[in-house]
Amino acid sequence: MSHSVTITRTTTTTTSTAIILNTGYLKTASGLLKLAQTILGAVCIGLVGANINTRYGGILINLTEVLFFLLMVTAFFITTFCLLVSSLMSFVTASMIHKTVFEVMYHVVAFALLLAAGIVLLIELKDHEGRQYYNACLAAAIIGLVNSALYLLSTIFAVRTYKGAGL
Repeated sequence: MSHSVTITRTTTTTTSTAIILNTGYLKTASGLLKLAQTILGAVCIGLVGANINTRYGGILINLTEVLFFLLMVTAFFITTFCLLVSSLMSFVTASMIHKTVFEVMYHVVAFALLLAAGIVLLIELKDHEGRQYYNACLAAAIIGLVNSALYLLSTIFAVRTYKGAGL
């Protein structure tokens, strides 16, 4: 006695418009550092950007140092913001990017250039004490140096993670 068996396969596809955020990334050391670096970078941009001018009280200030600082802070702010958002929006990115040599190289370069930019701005400001822009630019330079220290800490974490990944 033979039986006939019919097998029917049904494939269901669903799409979702919900954006799932990897909020757990912000609980990691790397996530917290990137968040702090982004916030401090935005503060520096705001402080210097709001006070940049070619003439202060009739005295021409050398803007080369100020523009160097602003360029460095802006470049690393944008890149860190992109890394932070990418890691928040993608579990794969959050788990993979810190194991790459890019993470190590980026943090080393950010540390070195922000340190240089902060020191250069401090040196430029020493002759401008008492001017209306002095306090804001001094605060920005100090915050830039703190941010540089955070990038050094990120470099240490990135080196440890990169070596631990066995790549």
